[in-house]
Amino acid sequence: MAHLQLDSYIAIVIAYLIGSISSAIVTCKIMGLPDPRNEGSGNPGTTNVLRIGGKKAAIITLMGDVLKGVIPVLAAKMLGFDTLTLSLITLAAFLGHLYPVFFRFQGGKGVATAFGCLVTLAWPVGVALLVTWVLVAAIFRYSSLAALTAAIAAPFFAWYFTNSDYTVMTVVMSLFLIYRHHKNIHNLISGKEDKIGKKKK
Repeated sequence: MAHLQLDSYIAIVIAYLIGSISSAIVTCKIMGLPDPRNEGSGNPGTTNVLRIGGKKAAIITLMGDVLKGVIPVLAAKMLGFDTLTLSLITLAAFLGHLYPVFFRFQGGKGVATAFGCLVTLAWPVGVALLVTWVLVAAIFRYSSLAALTAAIAAPFFAWYFTNSDYTVMTVVMSLFLIYRHHKNIHNLISGKEDKIGKKKK
């Protein structure tokens, strides 16, 4: 097993801390909106911010969540870290979003941050995931179903486009994504899941 250097450990911790900045909570606070953890679905993510705050707040949240993945991974690539360290930095930024140290470990589901990480790590993987998400969302109008489909497809895209270099890390991310959507899976099966654009009453 490869031995990580001190700078690798520092980069991994920084990636986690960047991921821990909740774009949804910060955006809602700045814009005078309710805490997304206490409104709508209770998830501090783009879809819930859209429900409670509208398109502008949702777009800001989305961009913030994507950048949380882009910034640490891009910096790590520019610094020339090896494949193992890049994989761990990617995973750390993603887990920071799911379990943010700054917000009592109450984070979002990780879709936008995972995309930001993967599109920076290997852009063909990110593009394939975006196309998958958009197609499923456009056809079925369920954000959660689109996210779950992309999560299931992610390891296959990583294997195909990166010569297996990041497949294991992507499998771990996908399992977390699926787990974080367990309530959505139940709602989809029971027909109670809200469609995109529908405000939660």
